[in-house]
Amino acid sequence: MHIRTEDTPNPQSLKFLPDQPVLGEGQLGMDFPSPGAAKISPLATALFDVDGVVSVYLGGSFVTVSKDQTVDWDDIKPAVLGTIADFLAAGIPVLDQGRAAAASGTTAPEDYKGEEREIVEQIIELLDTRVRPAVAQDGGDIIFHRFEPGDGIVYLTMQGACAGCPSSTMTLKSGIENLLKHYVPEVNAVEAVA
Repeated sequence: MHIRTEDTPNPQSLKFLPDQPVLGEGQLGMDFPSPGAAKISPLATALFDVDGVVSVYLGGSFVTVSKDQTVDWDDIKPAVLGTIADFLAAGIPVLDQGRAAAASGTTAPEDYKGEEREIVEQIIELLDTRVRPAVAQDGGDIIFHRFEPGDGIVYLTMQGACAGCPSSTMTLKSGIENLLKHYVPEVNAVEAVA
């Protein structure tokens, strides 16, 4: 199995691109910010067994691994590559489907009524078509968390390489906030949710 690696804007994260799907194209990514969160993914659990791995993000066709800043990539990259290659070559399911239906804490358009629902649908569409494909190129994802119509604040969750990235605040404020404010006048600000 061949696995390419790509740098991300976050120096603590690397994007691993195997020559076969991880979750599958069109699938929403899954973020595992800790070993406890990885219980629904045997692959993520195996990656947390590599000393120095602090978070794992599984995308449709890639895996983003973030390391502790005190560890060098040269020291753990071979173990991460081996873990991903061995796991995918063995054909083990990436997710335990019986446990993968955990609550995310996000809201859906159906949770809003009338005009608020239309606003949320427009926000999600903009995120899905203009923002998420771009951040996936960098090994991360940005997920809609909720919209507070009273103050016009959109709350987003940053995942993968985007979580903890030094440029994430600029991306959030200068990029995503400006985009949403331009197309959705009801949006006043965008904030990150941990």
